[in-house]
Amino acid sequence: MNYATIKNCDIANGPGVRVSLFVSGCTHRCPGCFNEVAWDFDYGQPFDQCAIDLILSMLKPPHIKGLTLLGGEPFEPQNQGAIVELLRQVRAKYPEKSIWAFSGYLFDKDILSGRLGEWAVTKEYLSYLDVLVDGPFIQAQKNLSLRFRGSENQRIIDVPASLKSGEVVLWEDWQAQGKGMRK
Repeated sequence: MNYATIKNCDIANGPGVRVSLFVSGCTHRCPGCFNEVAWDFDYGQPFDQCAIDLILSMLKPPHIKGLTLLGGEPFEPQNQGAIVELLRQVRAKYPEKSIWAFSGYLFDKDILSGRLGEWAVTKEYLSYLDVLVDGPFIQAQKNLSLRFRGSENQRIIDVPASLKSGEVVLWEDWQAQGKGMRK
């Protein structure tokens, strides 16, 4: 896997100040995408243990609330293995930090279907997530007033609650004090 960039002071992609990893590679190719350069799987730099160590060091300060995964597409099958390794290390070192992901895939129809690579890898990936913002960016539904979303079709999903209940449970802004920001 390659990555486009790592940001250490992101306040737009989840609650609080966050570290954000923008992975390379996306097959959705949504018209109007804000990060079209990251569609190419070969764009950017190789994601290796040095990149993981950099992210772990960026997550250390107590004011950093968590990690956000964006793209490109973090749920592309060829990206999942490297991301799972990152998430294992993040959860081991910083269990109190929240982990958010943004995906053009739909949680219930695409991700849970098991069609995005090896189900064991996807299942482990989901086990580390607190929140998933799902759905493709749809330019005709673009709304700049939405919190943590680019278009009105996208959902902010409480992943642990959804996995437990067997149905999509939406994360609400009032939950910023709790779920979505680990205590």
